[in-house]
Amino acid sequence: MQSKPLSVPQAPPLLGPVWRTRWAGCAVAAGIAALAGLLVALLMPRGPATAIEALIVMGLGLIVGILAGLALRSRWALLLAPLAYGLAFELGRMGTDGPLVDGLHLDSGYGILALILGRGVHALMAWFPMALGVTYGIALARRLSSDPAQPRSAGRTVRGAVTGLLTLAMIGLAVGFALPASTPPMLGADGEPLPGSVTTLEKVRLGDQDQWVMIRAADPDKPVLLYLSGGPGQSDLPYTRVLFDDLARDFVLVGWDQRGTGKSYPALDPTSTLTLDRAVADTIELTNWLRERFDEEKIYLLGESWGSTLGVFAAQRQPELYYAIIGSGQMVSQRETDRRIYRDLLDYAERTGDDELAATLRSFGEPPYGNVFANALVMTYYEALTEPYTPPSAYIQRGQAAALGPWGVLASEYSLIEKVNVLRGLIDMFSVLYPQLQGVDFRQDVPQLDVPVYILDGGHELSARRDLVMEWFEQLQAPQKRLFTFENAGHSTAFEQFEALREIMTDTIVPETYTPR
Repeated sequence: MQSKPLSVPQAPPLLGPVWRTRWAGCAVAAGIAALAGLLVALLMPRGPATAIEALIVMGLGLIVGILAGLALRSRWALLLAPLAYGLAFELGRMGTDGPLVDGLHLDSGYGILALILGRGVHALMAWFPMALGVTYGIALARRLSSDPAQPRSAGRTVRGAVTGLLTLAMIGLAVGFALPASTPPMLGADGEPLPGSVTTLEKVRLGDQDQWVMIRAADPDKPVLLYLSGGPGQSDLPYTRVLFDDLARDFVLVGWDQRGTGKSYPALDPTSTLTLDRAVADTIELTNWLRERFDEEKIYLLGESWGSTLGVFAAQRQPELYYAIIGSGQMVSQRETDRRIYRDLLDYAERTGDDELAATLRSFGEPPYGNVFANALVMTYYEALTEPYTPPSAYIQRGQAAALGPWGVLASEYSLIEKVNVLRGLIDMFSVLYPQLQGVDFRQDVPQLDVPVYILDGGHELSARRDLVMEWFEQLQAPQKRLFTFENAGHSTAFEQFEALREIMTDTIVPETYTPR
């Protein structure tokens, strides 16, 4: 069956064959959109991850929409162009792995979050401008055709107004992506920026990948303290800025978005080179960069959770680079911790009559789990395994006053696309690196360290973590080791007890370990 010819009197020469039949217009519109989808899949298989990439996708989407609307001259292009783009993009990136690009997991909140972050955000960047472009393309087709001018109706006036508003919204979104991130200045007693202070976000080349650090210091001649965030996948830049502001008066405080995390999310690929050994090597490279930058013989390492694992391995590999390591939420054996949590949680489910939870856990089987979504579900029940407690009021008040939002995404340290990357990194980075930690057990792997070791112990930490820490700490051989226990703290002891941490650092750790240059 042949398509019915369309009436296109005096159509432009190039558009005449396209406008002659509806199928020709459909083929051109779909082909242009599919080529764009394949191009983006080739260049950005995980979707836009930088401001430049986001703007490119938006611009490309607008062009595709204009051409699709011009070719089809119908609002059907609003459906056809995005569909062709999306299908081609998915086909073009089939070799890319990860929870944000794999199959859908709509049976859990984390699966829905993965869908939004992995596909929804990209769809917004591409399809919104594409739909807007279609309306411009249709309007352009009307102008180019020789159809008699139609009287302006109320409906056309409304559509024109809506198009104008959507255009402004797209421009606003583009400006939002283009705005850079920043970290606020350190303030003196007078509320003005502190003279001589350093507050900066900097890109550093580590392991042939661009990674980001935040440096805050009232005095750049103070000792350097590098904070290693947890996860793997957590970006803690705004939390270190807000909660460790006092520490930055006594140290050169450095927060680091590790490869694949937060501001460093674009460095995730190739995931084949994102290994535990590479993460340790990056830590040492950054250490040496900081030593040279601030003319220090050694630096301090403060690790939170996964960061404490990273800190131990870095100090074990090159102890001469560190005055001391400080562990908060210290990890010893991820696999054994996960197994103990699994058993404790299964016991909790049976004890409370939560048959659904028990059945779900049994379907997972004993850790290590098969995917990141199982880990995420188990994490939501951690509070059920500890007795309720109230962290120090200073921690609660300062955190609330900062209004950083979930995972700190509202902080100024992240640009608009980086706010999305904070959440992407939590899922993607974890899925790549956490399985590699299953063979780690400091009780066997690290019986001795040639640097002083200080552990911040939370009295309300999960016993599955805390018991292993006590066992390892008791047998650990080190030049100096101390354990500081806080009953009103859990896993994130350094954050919860930030005031006590500053006192410990300045009154105990520095006097015992620091050698001024």
